[in-house]
Amino acid sequence: MDIVNKRFAPHTVESRLGGRPRHGCPGRHGGGTRSWEPVAHLKGREKALGPLGWTGYRAEWMALACLYGGIFTRAQWTSLLGCHHEKVRRAVRALAAQGVAVEEKPVGIRGIGRVCRIRGRSIYGALRAEGRPRRRITSAEVLMRRLLSLDYVLDHLHLPWLPTEPEKVTAFEALGIERRILPQRTYRGAAGGFRRYFPLRLPVALDGDRALFVYVDPGHDTSKALRSWGAAHRGLWMALAERGRSVEVVAVVRTDAEFDRAEAVLRGWGRFSGRAKPDSEILEELARIERAILQGAVRVLEEFGGLQAALKRSIALEKQVHRQPAPGFVQHASTWQTTRLAGARYL
Repeated sequence: MDIVNKRFAPHTVESRLGGRPRHGCPGRHGGGTRSWEPVAHLKGREKALGPLGWTGYRAEWMALACLYGGIFTRAQWTSLLGCHHEKVRRAVRALAAQGVAVEEKPVGIRGIGRVCRIRGRSIYGALRAEGRPRRRITSAEVLMRRLLSLDYVLDHLHLPWLPTEPEKVTAFEALGIERRILPQRTYRGAAGGFRRYFPLRLPVALDGDRALFVYVDPGHDTSKALRSWGAAHRGLWMALAERGRSVEVVAVVRTDAEFDRAEAVLRGWGRFSGRAKPDSEILEELARIERAILQGAVRVLEEFGGLQAALKRSIALEKQVHRQPAPGFVQHASTWQTTRLAGARYL
């Protein structure tokens, strides 16, 4: 497994384990107000907000915020635009004045200012995200998870994200992967039970070569939640590996302690486990020796130093076949540490 250390701020160059990051310019497109470049993975759904009065990069932002949790901070919007914070302050106030959003103090959290919660039902409906959160979030852990999910996506907008639960399920079913092995949770209520796939609503990206799964640590004191999340995804990762997809995992964290804890877990996920299919070259050489012994092919045996040497080589190859381990299902893992939300503190 390839482990990448990313203890760096947003908009920096990736650094290998032990390396030092090199900081880039603020904003997705460098300093100043960003130029308009539509986000490909939105697939034009931001245009559905046109009739509601939202177009261009503002519609794009509304779509991103709604699809990845329904809440954001001013710092996150400012970072994407690469503009002065006053411009974002006015935009947030305009949202509140229109009644489609409310800015409020986050419950149980300090150090990140107020958060803006989008609550306009018509906006979620236009984005085909009906059922996404609109009510005030009373769990500090849930709020932080959603903010960190959005934070990572904002710095990786080029990836082919699957924003909603139906998109994730449909994409994996298209690969022939059954729903029963997808991470899921059944909820019970007065009206009966219902099942959610990818219940934590964390970012997932998928293309023809790889699948990327993002885990977000909202501030746990142990690695238990990360291990549980990994166990819930193991069947899916195995199925993807069998279909030739590279499986990549990113742990998103805020603090140095969370970074070190996540990195220790990720190191173990890619280690060898079980037994692999024997290397084809080893099997071919082993078969060649056995044929030479059975057929008395002296010329071939001499290539190995004679009969006794060929027998020793055969025994060594057989041991190698039995010792050969299988690779882990995670081919690439990294830990990504934010700075926009690094000041958050639980009360």
